[in-house]
Formats: sequence, structure tokens, C-alpha cells
Amino acid sequence: MNHLLSILLLIPAIGSIVVLFLPRRAIRWTALGITLLTFFFSLMLLLRFDAHSPPGIDHASGNGAVQLVERAPWIAGFHIEYLVGVDGLSLPLVLLATFMWVIACVASWNIGTAIRVYFPLLLFLETAIIGTFVSLDGVLFCAFFELSLMPVCLLIGLWGGPRRGPAALKFLVCMLFASTGMLAALILIDLNVHSFDLIELPKLIGAKLAASSSFHRLSPVLFVLIVLACFIKSAAVPLHAWLADVHVEAPTPISMILAAVLLKIGVYAMFRIAYPLFPEAARHLWLPIALVGVGSILYGVLCAMAQTDFKRLVAFSSISQMGFVIFGAAMMTAASVSGALLMMVAHGITVAMMFFIAGVVSDRASHRDLDRLGGLASTMPRFWGFSVIGFFASLGLPGFCLFVAEILILLGTFGALRSDSILLGGHFARRGTIYTLAIFASLGIILTAGYTLWALQRIFFGPERAEQKNFADIDERETTVLAALAGMAILLGVFPGVFFFSMTGKTVDGLLGWFERTAPTNHNSPVGPTSAN
Repeated sequence: MNHLLSILLLIPAIGSIVVLFLPRRAIRWTALGITLLTFFFSLMLLLRFDAHSPPGIDHASGNGAVQLVERAPWIAGFHIEYLVGVDGLSLPLVLLATFMWVIACVASWNIGTAIRVYFPLLLFLETAIIGTFVSLDGVLFCAFFELSLMPVCLLIGLWGGPRRGPAALKFLVCMLFASTGMLAALILIDLNVHSFDLIELPKLIGAKLAASSSFHRLSPVLFVLIVLACFIKSAAVPLHAWLADVHVEAPTPISMILAAVLLKIGVYAMFRIAYPLFPEAARHLWLPIALVGVGSILYGVLCAMAQTDFKRLVAFSSISQMGFVIFGAAMMTAASVSGALLMMVAHGITVAMMFFIAGVVSDRASHRDLDRLGGLASTMPRFWGFSVIGFFASLGLPGFCLFVAEILILLGTFGALRSDSILLGGHFARRGTIYTLAIFASLGIILTAGYTLWALQRIFFGPERAEQKNFADIDERETTVLAALAGMAILLGVFPGVFFFSMTGKTVDGLLGWFERTAPTNHNSPVGPTSAN
């Protein structure tokens, strides 16, 4: 099958049109069937993917071997193509997206109003998000991302909470601002190297940097512009203001998708666009990126500790966990980058489970106030059992996927202290700085355990409240959602090498290879006085 990626993009897009004309009783089941078919084709991608393929001359993107490439002219006069493909960076996120859409479709079963509009929007959004992850042309990447914005705004604005209108508008404005900055940077790059091809751009830009001093001076500005756009998309502190309000007002399935998948696009763009195109700027600006990561970790944790709204607590915990992804990217070691890639998927699974748990509580109690909850362990024993798994997975308990990701990021951080590392070997870092960052990041893990267990205690323990005695335990649909997410959290936590790192190994090698090829000549020299306190 030579056009597997195009078929994957077309299935939910065509499905969104088909669902528009179906009788109401068939809409939910048809939408679920379409998401299952899309997930099946994404598994075919996995079967076709050669995890051991090294970066080649024609398929080297700086991120490992890009496979299943499809290319066709689109706007030839402006060097814009329909160019798609997958590698170890995009494939796990495609699998995460298609899996989460099945889960979100099941979670949407109790949506009762205007389902003839809701489910087509949900399916069209799936096409836009998959297209974002498989795009290898800069303009195509931005185009697919822009296509995702309107469905999200409508899904929040029509089915969200009391302040859904302002929340949807805030999301749209922030995302458009980020997309404009990224597109402006890509256009400036095209004016210099005449290409938007993300496969070839690292080599073209490298040659341009060597030949043009003016472009060399411009490159840090372009890198910063792209990274700022990535930070907005990822809700990194201090560019996070849109996230909490959007999550609080969004319906539960859309909150799950936003946190599990859409939030990853920003960090994905850092690995796909910013780092391969400007590795030298990334090395020199590693400390501001690391500070944003650590700042997001601590700010998210401290804000989560102060919340009484369960859903808002989960939203701020999401900011904290995404901070680990940014921090791991900044350290530029094999372990930290591998941990950051796993963290994107692990966070997607655990945060979706937590948002669904918050949705179940809200459905039963008609509120999310932690101070008004308590004793649900005896009222809803099955829900309590799955919630324990969700809370433990979210705090990074051993045996769950977040634990592996966080440990790798911290191990990679201490690995940056080696004299032959990218940071210390090039004299860009000081040992004391790295130690301090690692300590504060570790503090975030400790505080996460504190507020997570505190929230668990407030919801499920203590005296049973009179108004909650008649709450129904979770039904078969809700059990299916929680069981699927819990199973994935455990599977990736126990067998990360088989189900994740086997896909990403060559990608990490390729990404770090760009840093090493552009490293200073003293990169392998012993640590000098400038690199140690």
C-alpha cells in the first residue's frame, strides 16, 4: 500500500462528511467505527515501519529515518509541497492520536445535543491533527494545525461550560498568534534557502549559515521565533494563560484530546523544526529553554496545590508534566531526549485518564469542588479502583509510564555533566547550573506526589457525604474508557523498550547527530575551567 498516510488522513475526513447525512441513531456507532478503522490503519503504519533503518541520503531529516514518504507538488511557485512521512518522532504521536480518538469517541457517548454536528467536527479534527504530525513541509504543517483550530473552538464554544465563549476565543487568539510567528519564521527561511521541505532544510540551512554571515546573525532570531510559538502551543510558563480556562470550560472528551494530543504539537515542532534547523542556536540557548521547563514544572505544581476545582487541578498538573518534556529537550542527551519523547505519550495517556475521572465526578456530583467531595471509595468502589490507578500513574509511581519518562529525563540531565556531553563538552554549561536545575526538577516530582495524594484523599476518603450516597458506580462504557487508559499506562511503564523505544532509537540518534556535527571543535576536550564551578 503506497499511499498509507494519505488513506489515514482521508478516512476521518470522509467519515466526517458521511456522518452528516446519517440518521441520528446511527451517528455514534458510525463515528466509533471510523475512529477504530483509523486506529487500525495507524497500526498498519507501525507494521510497515522499519525501526532499524538508519538516516539515509534521501530521507535524512535530522530526526532519524523518515519513511512512507509521499510527495506531490502543491503550490510549486512558492516551493510548497504535499509532503508527508513518519519517523520515530511522529509515529508514536500518530498512534497516540488515533488511540485517543477512539477513547474520546466512547467518552462522547453521553453528548446529547446536536450530535450531527459534534461527531463530524470530532472526526475532522482527527484528520487535522494526524496531518500536523505527518507533515514534512513547513507550510503544510502550519495549514493542518490551522485546520484544527476551528473544530476545537466550535467543540468548546457549543458544548462547553458557562464561560465557553471567552475560553474558545482565548484559545483561538493564542494559537493564531503562535502559528503566525512560526509561519513568519518559515517564510524568512524560504526567502534565504528557497524551500519549506523539512527533510532537506537542515542541510540547506547548514550550507547557508556557512556561506552567509547575515543569515548566521539572523538564525538565532528565527530559532527564538519558532521556539516561542512552540511554547505557546505547549502552554509553557509564562505563555500558558490560555490552558486552564480552556480545559475548565471544554467538555470532558475535548479536554482529553486537548491535553493528550494537541498540547504535544508545540514540543513536537521543537524536535521537528527548531532543533534540526538551528542546532547551534539550540546549544547556545539551552539554559533559557531549560529554565522555561523547570519554571513550568514548579509553577504548575504550585498552582495545582492551590486548586479546589478538580479539573483545574488536572490542567495545572498538565503544565507541570509538559515542563519535563521541555526540560528533557534542553539537556540534549540521549537519555533526556528519549525521556522527553516518552513523556509526551505517557502524559497523553495519564492526563486523559485524569480528565475522564474528573468528568465522571462532575457528572455524578454536578460540581468539581474538592472541598465538597469525600467518601466516594465506599459509594463507587469500581470507580475508586480505576481512579487509584489513574492517580498513581499521574504521580509517576514505578510500574507506570510517567515513572520511566521522568527517570530518563533526570538521568539524562546528570548525563549532561559528562565532559564529552553536548553541553559541557562545548563549554556552554556549568556543572553547578545543571545540578541546580536537576534539583528543582526533582522537587517538582516530590510536590506532585503530595498534591496528587491529597486530592485522592479529599475525593475518596473521609466520611461519606449524604448527597453522594446514591451516586451510581461507573457503567460499562466508563469502565471501558478507564480500563483502556490504565492498560496503556501499565503497558508502557512495564515494557517501554518493546512498545516505544524500539521506534524512537534512530530518531534520537539522528537528532543528536545534528548537534554533534555542528558542535565546536573542542567538543570532546576535557572539561575546562569555564565548564565547572
